[in-house]
Amino acid sequence: MPTRQQPPAGAVAAGLPGIDEAEATLVEHYPRLVRLAYLTLPASLGRHRRVLVAHSTVQRALPRAHRSQRTPRVPAQRGTEASAYLWVRTRVLRAALRHELRPRWWPARAGGSAVRWPGLPLVVGLRLFPSAGGAEELALDQALSALAAPARAAFALTVLEGLSDQEVLALLKEAGAADPEEALWSAARLRRAGDGRTESLLRSAEFDPCAVQTRPTDLLRRRQRARSIATGAAFVVIAAAVVTVSDEAARDAGPVTAMDAGNVALARALDPELLEHAPRDEWADTSRIDFSVWPARGDRVNDTALLERALRAWARPDTELRVSATADTAKVPPAKPPRLLFAGEWDGAAVVLLHEGERVVRYAEPVSGDGPAALDFARTDNADVTTAAALVVNRTASGARYLLAPWIAETTTRDLLAPDSPARDLEVSADGVTAVVPSPAPGGSCSSWPVLQLRSSERIVENHAFLVTDLGDLAPVHLTHTPPPSSGAPARQPREATGGPALTGWARGACLLATLRGSGVRAVNNWTYAEQELPDKGGRAAWVCTRADTWRGRGRVLVQFQPPAGAVTAPGAVVAEAKDSAACSRFGQHVLAGTHWRSPSGRWFLLAAGSRAVTRISASGAVTAGAAGPTLAVPAPRDAQVKLSGRMRGGEGLSALGG
Repeated sequence: MPTRQQPPAGAVAAGLPGIDEAEATLVEHYPRLVRLAYLTLPASLGRHRRVLVAHSTVQRALPRAHRSQRTPRVPAQRGTEASAYLWVRTRVLRAALRHELRPRWWPARAGGSAVRWPGLPLVVGLRLFPSAGGAEELALDQALSALAAPARAAFALTVLEGLSDQEVLALLKEAGAADPEEALWSAARLRRAGDGRTESLLRSAEFDPCAVQTRPTDLLRRRQRARSIATGAAFVVIAAAVVTVSDEAARDAGPVTAMDAGNVALARALDPELLEHAPRDEWADTSRIDFSVWPARGDRVNDTALLERALRAWARPDTELRVSATADTAKVPPAKPPRLLFAGEWDGAAVVLLHEGERVVRYAEPVSGDGPAALDFARTDNADVTTAAALVVNRTASGARYLLAPWIAETTTRDLLAPDSPARDLEVSADGVTAVVPSPAPGGSCSSWPVLQLRSSERIVENHAFLVTDLGDLAPVHLTHTPPPSSGAPARQPREATGGPALTGWARGACLLATLRGSGVRAVNNWTYAEQELPDKGGRAAWVCTRADTWRGRGRVLVQFQPPAGAVTAPGAVVAEAKDSAACSRFGQHVLAGTHWRSPSGRWFLLAAGSRAVTRISASGAVTAGAAGPTLAVPAPRDAQVKLSGRMRGGEGLSALGG
């Protein structure tokens, strides 16, 4: 437990700190308070906005003093540890928690975050963001973003401030948090899943809003934007004069457009001339590899009419437009001019791909003019080299075409159900569009499972090959695997699924991917968490946890029991399942599951297996048994109802995953 830093001497005067003392304490502990605010604020703000709001929250924590008050006092903190720091911390926490709360009439941005009036500090012309960390920091950031604000605050208070559970509960109640007990429970669960690494990760530069990096906004369009702002200001003045002179004429002029209503931001977002364009080689000279550095490609990037139809459809979809969206993806109009990724014609359809913040939007219309247009929304926040590697351009009855990221240097295809077959070359156009890749068969048929095997350019990642597959969304899904404990590989280290053992493992679990179609999945990992020698000379079985992570941070878990089989593609049996769980992830690496199994001799057994930290498994109910180590096998009737529990190295208990 970290040691709490005490406020400096003099910060408290007779238990009632003055504003001068509180301000001095705020300045001294400024980085500590800003980090607390940053962790409590919602990730949906984006890193730049969250940094500014965190600083603004702390800087505005002190109340205004009346001029007549030479030595104003602030209320003392309850308890024996009354201090200016405790009072300021409560003020900061209360303001950060209230950020997600707004009256019904208060406008909201895409994603649900409240629009707040600007406050100091303000930054113009630069984007601020903390230094990017590694995979562990990213995983913790995603886990935190899935928690409610009170739970994030409780996590920061226990890990960084070193407060006890009782102190955290009291502070959350003082700050007006909803359901402090639930928040504390969620924070404790995430802390336990961090395997002792949470404090060092939380103190890293990834979560330090006082040590930020800067990047410029669009340098090429600043002058154009300045002219547009000046034009908009002139328009507002003229429009006000016109309204003053003739309100009746304005009412009789016809339908009110965005510009007529004064919505200059929306009008700019719908102007195809203002679409963002990334420099063609920016991806090779930046530390951020995602959709924001894709250059505009396609043979119709200069087709203003097509781009305008796509933007208008996005802003005002009509009844004939077919609209779809992955889970938790906002379908609101763009807040600013989006980035153009692609505009071209393939398979009888004109397609436009646009990127704005956390979303990718695809507009497609038939070239012949027959049939409705389509508009698809997909969430793509925190994409990286692998999850921003491709987007679907068009789907046909035979498969899908993809637009590849500019950093993809080699493209092949392979069949997951034929792990020994070599990868086959795939034709790619000069604009980065692939030939049609067969889609996995819908329904119950699973005779093959085509995947893309991509290799990134040595300009960013040397010799990095990975697999992605189509699960019905705009972005294909990244496939990885985690080796079994007997492989000697470090724990909790997913690998790219391109080697022989990984492909062999995926051959038995590929057909399970069909159950994940259209659910906004970002990545799927196959983790062979245990291997077990079966009784009655039944051979060696594998216990595999398949975890699907979605773009919105939630996960779905399927545990398979894979006994020896004659065919390399024989599917395992799903023996446990969980939704919205951290199980089988970096923050939930302990797992236990069980099943009934019939041996070659015809006898039935109760089998169970836990991950490498499990030292004992116990069964109770219709069967009472126990075994040291991570596996258990005892004779039991086929329908015996049992409850499984495990014990880990540190003495903690572990419940079996829901069956």
